[in-house]
Amino acid sequence: MFTSIPSPDPEWRYLEVPLTWFHDIGLTFMPAAFQIHAYAVFILGGIIIACLLTAYRLKQRGADGWYVVDIVLWGVVLGIIGARTFHVLTHPADYFGAGSDPWEVIRIWNGGIAIFGALIGGAIGVVIGCRSTGLRFTTVADAIAPGLLIAQAMGRIGNYFNHELFGAPTTLPWGLEIEADNPAFPIGLPETTLFHPTFLYEAVWNLVGAALILFLDRYRHLQWGKALSLYLIWYGVGRSVWETIRVDPSEMLWGIRVNVWMAFIAIAIGIVIWIMQSRAHKGLEPSPFRAGEEDGPSRVKSDTYSEAELANTPAAKAKASEPVRAE
Repeated sequence: MFTSIPSPDPEWRYLEVPLTWFHDIGLTFMPAAFQIHAYAVFILGGIIIACLLTAYRLKQRGADGWYVVDIVLWGVVLGIIGARTFHVLTHPADYFGAGSDPWEVIRIWNGGIAIFGALIGGAIGVVIGCRSTGLRFTTVADAIAPGLLIAQAMGRIGNYFNHELFGAPTTLPWGLEIEADNPAFPIGLPETTLFHPTFLYEAVWNLVGAALILFLDRYRHLQWGKALSLYLIWYGVGRSVWETIRVDPSEMLWGIRVNVWMAFIAIAIGIVIWIMQSRAHKGLEPSPFRAGEEDGPSRVKSDTYSEAELANTPAAKAKASEPVRAE
């Protein structure tokens, strides 16, 4: 029977790789060592798992799974830019206040990203990727949804190694141990105070959400953006709760943390997508490619869609309407 959750040893935050051999050959401008941070490893691992799962799900829909590379290149780059930008905008005093260094804005390796900014930037990247590949945005978004929750769960485990994003004090047996010299440790509390492991709450919530989407998609065929809709609702509900019990500083709007407002917006968008798409589309997507893409139907596997569904694609209808020429 455990009484608390210990924080990882600070030495586990990163692995230091010596680079002294650069100095030995005269490259003295290079750093003496390179640090591989545990948080970055978990983030990278989450991205890889999300990409593999997305590729598998695209293949199930009849598209080449390698299209995920074209989409991820845009999504990850713009997601990182969006994540950093959102964090800076919601923590302006850390970067533009008295005594702060404005150049810290671009030093993302020192920490500071926001998931809602990553979602906004990543969504823009996915739209660009879909335009270049001819895939439907809804197809790709639905394929990404469960993998994104898994990646976010892994990112929260990275927060555990950084001793950050913990919640309010608690006497529950799974309370998290935090060192008293931690910058986020509330002033005036005893050093033995335990805190809610909000990183763990969110990680478990995200994994359950990913499993739920995969289960429902298997038996209910979540298409036309409905898996994306469930992702937004599920993640928004969980984040709106976990965010309210965190103790790290954040910008407030009308007495509520900005990230809570963003969670509410995510829920609202998810509900709107579900209602609109349910009204607009009663059947399955005829193809993972946008209407009008010449090579779309030719890339669809016959064992994934019925002959009736394939015949209903725009390109198939256009071909059927062409006059028959005598040989």
